[in-house]
Amino acid sequence: MTRTARRTRRTLGVAGAGAAALLALSGCSSSDSSSPAKADPSASAAASDKLSGTVTVFAAASLKESFTTLGKEFEQAHPGTKVTFSFGGSDSLAASITGGAPADVFASASPKTMKIVTDAGDASGTPATFVRNQLEIVTLPGNPDKISSLKDLTRSGLKVVLCDKEVPCGAAVQKALDTGRLKLTPVSYEQDVKAALTKVELKEADAAVVYRTDVRAAGDKVEGVEFPESADAVNDYPIVRLKDSKNTDAATAFISLVRSAEGQQVLTAAGFLKP
Repeated sequence: MTRTARRTRRTLGVAGAGAAALLALSGCSSSDSSSPAKADPSASAAASDKLSGTVTVFAAASLKESFTTLGKEFEQAHPGTKVTFSFGGSDSLAASITGGAPADVFASASPKTMKIVTDAGDASGTPATFVRNQLEIVTLPGNPDKISSLKDLTRSGLKVVLCDKEVPCGAAVQKALDTGRLKLTPVSYEQDVKAALTKVELKEADAAVVYRTDVRAAGDKVEGVEFPESADAVNDYPIVRLKDSKNTDAATAFISLVRSAEGQQVLTAAGFLKP
C-alpha cells in the first residue's frame, strides 16, 4: 500500500470515529429530552412555602390562649401572613358560618357542633380531631367553700354558674351530672366557657364547671377541683378548612401547624389531651 493510500485510510478512520461519537452523544441527548425533568425538591418546597394574606379562624373559646400562641408562630414562620381569630361558643360560631360569615378555618369544641357545619355543606374535607378536653370545677383561690366533688355544687346557698346547655362545655357538664345522677340548678347559664370562668374570677359566683385548660390559663386567680365524673364527659375537638375559604393554602398550612408535633406541644402544655 502506498504512503498516500495509508494516509487516506487513516483520515477516513478518524472521521468515522468522530461521527460515531457524535451519533452517541446525539442519542443520549435525545433520550434525556424525552424523559420528564426531575424537580428540585428544595425549589418546590420554597415555592409551596410562599404563603401570604389573612387567615380567619373561628375557634372555641377554650382555645383562645393556645391558638393565639400558634397564630403568632404561624405569622413568624410565614412573613406576609396574618391570622385573625373569632373565639366564642362553638354553637354560635357554627351558626355564623352556616349563615355566611367569612372564615377559612373552624375549630370546634365538639363533634356535635362541627356537624352543624358539615351537614350544611360548609366544610371542605373531613374534620380531624386534634385535641380533647376534660372538665374541672373552678372556685375562688383557696377554695373557701371547701368544694371537693361535683355533688358539693348542689349544696343550698352555693352560687354556681354553668355553660349554656347548647355549647359543648354545657353539654359535657350535663353528661357528667347524669353520670353522677345529680341535679343542679345554676344561678346563670353562660354563652361560653370563658364567660362562666369570668363569673368566678369577678366573685359573682362561688364556683363553675369549665375545662381544665381554662383553669390553667387563669393561673392564681382561681383554683381547680377535679372530679371523677369528668372522665365520662371528655370532649373531642375537630378542625376543618371551610369550603368558602378565600385563602385555602394558608388555611391548610395553619391546620397542619395545629396538628403538627409543634402545635401539639403548645396545646398539651395548655392542658389539652392528645386525640
